[in-house]
Amino acid sequence: MRRGIEKESLRALPDGKLALTPHPLALGSALTHPHITTDFSESQLELITGVHADADSALDELTRVHQFTYRVLDGLGDERLWVSSMPCGLPTDETIPIGVYGSSNVGRAKSVYRMGLSHRYGRRMQTISGIHYNWSLPEVSSEEYFALIRNFRRHAFLLLYLFGASPALCSSFVAGRPHELQPLGDGSMFMPHGTSLRMGRLGYQSDAQASLAVSYNSLEGYAASLQDALTRPWPAYEAIGIRNLGGDYNQLGTSLLQIENEFYGTIRPKRVINPGERPLHALRERGVEYVEVRLMDLDPFETVGINAQTMRFIDVFLLHCLLSDSPDDTPQEIADLAQNQHLTAARGREPGLKLRRNGAEVTLADWGLELVGQCLPIAAALDAAQGSGTAHADAVRAAGAALRNPDSLPSARVLAAIEKEHANSFVGFVRARSEQTRATLLDLPFSAAQQAEFERMTAESIQEQKRIEAADTMPFEIYREQYVSPARLGMPRSRTPVAA
Repeated sequence: MRRGIEKESLRALPDGKLALTPHPLALGSALTHPHITTDFSESQLELITGVHADADSALDELTRVHQFTYRVLDGLGDERLWVSSMPCGLPTDETIPIGVYGSSNVGRAKSVYRMGLSHRYGRRMQTISGIHYNWSLPEVSSEEYFALIRNFRRHAFLLLYLFGASPALCSSFVAGRPHELQPLGDGSMFMPHGTSLRMGRLGYQSDAQASLAVSYNSLEGYAASLQDALTRPWPAYEAIGIRNLGGDYNQLGTSLLQIENEFYGTIRPKRVINPGERPLHALRERGVEYVEVRLMDLDPFETVGINAQTMRFIDVFLLHCLLSDSPDDTPQEIADLAQNQHLTAARGREPGLKLRRNGAEVTLADWGLELVGQCLPIAAALDAAQGSGTAHADAVRAAGAALRNPDSLPSARVLAAIEKEHANSFVGFVRARSEQTRATLLDLPFSAAQQAEFERMTAESIQEQKRIEAADTMPFEIYREQYVSPARLGMPRSRTPVAA
């Protein structure tokens, strides 16, 4: 097995407000740095590991990237990484800064895409942060990866329940929006039995994307669904237009999705792309290479947002998804799974909560314990194969214990700490956790050689961005038109597009 981590975090000020400063030059180029970039916002760091053979080495690298990042932030002023998935105190929507990637066509396209997201969904929604867990196993076919994905989607409620850590938020996030949250002290809102508001109705949602019932029964069917969404005109987005009256770009295109990454899902099939290649073309040409698990919240009680035991559970869980029978999904099941996700996100710890399975109702706890029981033999076999003692089995047993004791879950611990230690203030709780995390990371040993290696990557990334910019000759509008062209999606010529 191979795994890697991508971890998003907002840069915040000591008072719990969003830092509006540009991405620090001392962290390198957000366009080309291999380990440090930005996500939607200029204020939203994304820290990335390489590919690792075990959980501990991936975690070690993620920690080193954090250490360097904090040394840079500490040298520049008083910013810290916000340790919650739900954002810090946000300014007005239009003043949240969009990521900047330089003057090259590829850099401008990244910014225009983000401008499109801001017009389509608003900027606040894009400031939600999480952890993406990239996972692969050798000799697994695209067909087998899609079987894994179908089972993952069926059982994703268990990861939301076990590791959701965003049951509360700053009321600035929902200002002017309809919601079902309850007030929690002054300036905070929550769901009493919530697990992951990030993955619920307040998170990555849109009416347009709700119209997509993407099937995961085959690479061909999935690709056809995405092709349709990438080429189908969407009236509300056509009304926004590609450019505004002043000639500035509003978005990359007016279809339901601008590009593949705009499609929000709990898990994605992925393939490393060649320069300039569309992700869908890469999948069609060369098949699935790995999966990207996208539903993990930042755990504010962990220094880098996740720990090795959690990663080991995800590894076993993904193996279970791969090894279990995986019947084709149906439109009814797809609808049931969306409902299960929303129920678990908003009410996952509610005693007796029932989910839909095969047309019937089953309690979340019973279904979860059933899955944990099926994971135990896989964990034991993995421990035996890797000589890792009982590490994987311990991770699975801990999940069983959490199903029996909801108060031990990260989401419950977050609410307990907010209430007992921070006078019902979400921002107060996350500020304190962020400050403690900052102090911990700055205190860890960091050698001169490690510092020099990161400074080398910083310098090289800046030079690489300059090289890309100097090599550009094509006008941006021609680049944009070519990039969003349906011909770049790799539709096999012998087939006709799927009708909307």
